[in-house]
Amino acid sequence: MNRAASRTGPGRSTAPSVPVDPATTPPAVDTPPAVETLAAAGDRDRRVTVGIATAMAAKGIGLAAPLVVTPACFGYLGDQRYGLWMAVTALTGMAWFADLGLGNGLLTRLSHHVHDVRAQAREISSAFATLGAVAVVLVVALVVVVPTVGWAGLFGVTDARVAADATTMVLLCFGAFAVNIPLSLIQRIQYARGQVVQSNVWQSAGALVAMGAVLGAIAAGWSPLVVIGCAVLAVPLTNLLNTVAYFWFQEPALRPGPALVDRATAVGLLRLGLQFFALTTMSSIALNMDSPLVAYLLGPVVAAHYAVVGKLFGVLSIFVGLVGMTIWPVNGTALARGEVAWVRRNTRRMVLLYGVVVGVVGGALVGVGPRLVELWVSDIDRASVSVALLAGLAAWSFLVAVTSPLIMVQNSVGLLRPQFVGWATFLVLAAGLKVWGLRQFGLVGLPVAACLAYVLTMWPAVFVGYRRALAGDRPRRPARRAKEPAGVQLPG
Repeated sequence: MNRAASRTGPGRSTAPSVPVDPATTPPAVDTPPAVETLAAAGDRDRRVTVGIATAMAAKGIGLAAPLVVTPACFGYLGDQRYGLWMAVTALTGMAWFADLGLGNGLLTRLSHHVHDVRAQAREISSAFATLGAVAVVLVVALVVVVPTVGWAGLFGVTDARVAADATTMVLLCFGAFAVNIPLSLIQRIQYARGQVVQSNVWQSAGALVAMGAVLGAIAAGWSPLVVIGCAVLAVPLTNLLNTVAYFWFQEPALRPGPALVDRATAVGLLRLGLQFFALTTMSSIALNMDSPLVAYLLGPVVAAHYAVVGKLFGVLSIFVGLVGMTIWPVNGTALARGEVAWVRRNTRRMVLLYGVVVGVVGGALVGVGPRLVELWVSDIDRASVSVALLAGLAAWSFLVAVTSPLIMVQNSVGLLRPQFVGWATFLVLAAGLKVWGLRQFGLVGLPVAACLAYVLTMWPAVFVGYRRALAGDRPRRPARRAKEPAGVQLPG
């Protein structure tokens, strides 16, 4: 994120005296006067509100569709074929890093090219070219490597018919994943350009198409591989249709092409993306160490119980993530225009929204959590789900939620270093405190240790980074002359 923002602060002139190389300097911003009209502020507020609402609706459809098709798929495919499919799907989930963080990098950089359509087209073309190359390499590697692995034996498949289809299934699932890496960029592009509702409608359509295709294939009695293909190819196909419709009919001026691919821009995107990747990796390790620690210190049975309880609070993380993705590019555009007052005001509103929603839902889960766990997973003893543990998890969710809007402001301008410092110190301190807490107090010590470590490490880092972002602090690099002048300006 450090390298994606303008080098000048809000309210200052952002026009460079000479063209600069985007690989060494954050993208230049054509900034109108830093005067926020009431109409502009109101329009932005409405877009944020509608964007959050549609994101929640789209996510609800995305979560509901698998729940609808799971019973039908399980019955039609059989336990071994369905289990193999889920195992392969889990492996693709572990390859989340395959886009090298370029999606987030593009989201940040596009929000700073407020009016320069030529610069936006270069960013988009360079991102598609880079991730297209990644996808081609992955597909070639899959074709070469997958047939050499005994997938049936690896996953303990004993049914001969399922074993015969194992290699094809793996190629199908991983191939769809690889193809979708560049195609999924369209979602970030639409978010960056404020077309959140449109993006969410397409995502909902993809989930519904997948559900309809799977149920239709089952009703028609088609091959199990066709059923699985309908499930895994629906999203890439939807993204492809969205991409074609967007660049060929809605925004042809932004249409990616080989002539617009710029090496310096691609290097800048990759550098920023790798920073996102490194930060995400560090925070993921810090946030996902709990289950391994519990299993090691208290045993796998306790770890299983803790995992189930933790999933109750997972819905809060989904809410925080959805809202964050909506306000991220809006903050970037506002800061690029010098509208710091709106960003500060909106951040306060988001902190209040997060605090109220996560606080109320978390409190409700503390009250009804034991009963919910008992109804959801009957094998878990209700007595093992203590109120103290639920209260600790609710407090942890609250602390993370209320800092998220401040982190989104830093993401929007590419200011990453404070978060690196915060997550690194949190990782070290939390690991030690969690081990001590588990040994002294059992499961209850885990969220308490996490809360203490977060307040001592991440909170200071987040607040420092937030102030720096609002003050216009950006990573600085030596500027070099670019190969071409600034692009065409869109009317303001």
